[in-house]
Amino acid sequence: MDKLDRKILAELQKDGRLSVTDLGKRVGLSLSPCHRRVRALEDAGVITGYRASIAPEAVGLNFSAIVFASLRESSRDNVRAFEDALVDIPEIVQAQRLFGEPDYMLHIVTQDITTFQKLYDSTLSALPSVLKLKSTLVMRDIIHNRPLAL
Repeated sequence: MDKLDRKILAELQKDGRLSVTDLGKRVGLSLSPCHRRVRALEDAGVITGYRASIAPEAVGLNFSAIVFASLRESSRDNVRAFEDALVDIPEIVQAQRLFGEPDYMLHIVTQDITTFQKLYDSTLSALPSVLKLKSTLVMRDIIHNRPLAL
C-alpha cells in the first residue's frame, strides 16, 4: 500500500459515496487508475464495505450501555460459543475481546432503559459461559465512528 492508496482510503472514509471520478480528482488520478486501485483495495480486504451512518436517536434508539463480560473459563469452545451467540443479538453494535479481565466489552444500543433491562435479564445473562456481567450507561458520545488516522 502506497501513499496514494492511503489518500484514497482517507477520502473514502470521509465520504463513502464519492464517485470514482470525484475521488480521482481529489487524489490526483484519472478515472481508470483510480477505479483499479479502489477495486484492488476492496479485493485485498482493506475496504470491507460501505454503509450509511445513522443517528441512533433519529430512529428511536435513545439508550446506550457498555457491558463488560467475564467468562467462567476461556477455553476455545467457550470462547467460540460466546462469540457465536453475540452475532445473533442485533442490539450489540460493537463487541471486542479484551486482554485480561474482563474478557469482553459489548456496546449495546436500545430504545430505552426498560428495553435494555429486558435484554440484559433475558439474553445477556443467558449467554454461554458467562460468569459475570457489569454494565455502565453511556451519558453521551464524544467521538463516534472516527476515521482511522492514515
